[in-house]
Amino acid sequence: MPGSTKAMGVLTMGGLVVVTAYTVALGSNGWLWFGWVVLGLITLGMVVSRNT
Repeated sequence: MPGSTKAMGVLTMGGLVVVTAYTVALGSNGWLWFGWVVLGLITLGMVVSRNT
């Protein structure tokens, strides 16, 4: 896994931890979850494009 794709994976997982902690502490925020899903889809797209 190249450096930029690995960094995006780490950022995505870190984002998941932050969004989950925010949801537990302060309640759900749809925009945060939407942003995390978009980040996850971008990361997935990077992974798929590297493998083709």
